Amino acid sequence: MNNKEFITELAERSGFTPDDTQKLMRSFVDILGNCFEEGEAVLLTGFGTFEVKKRLERTMINPATGQRMLVPPKLVLNFKPVASIKEKLKKGDSADD
Repeated sequence: MNNKEFITELAERSGFTPDDTQKLMRSFVDILGNCFEEGEAVLLTGFGTFEVKKRLERTMINPATGQRMLVPPKLVLNFKPVASIKEKLKKGDSADD
């Protein structure tokens, strides 16, 4: 599903216009981005938790040359789904109802 399809589906289910839904989604994404910049975790009840984690500095070896390289530390976004979503994925339940 691409962004346009998602906005259309969300607009149909919520009863809002596609333009209002697009504005809402932009605001939602902006708020998430601000939280991530500040290092805050975001819990969406019934969906999961987004959090920023620090990946430590590490040494990597280029398999082609055998050369060792130092990979600097960086921040990465991590998502942990709620247990009900994990179970659905394990069972192979289809979301195409």
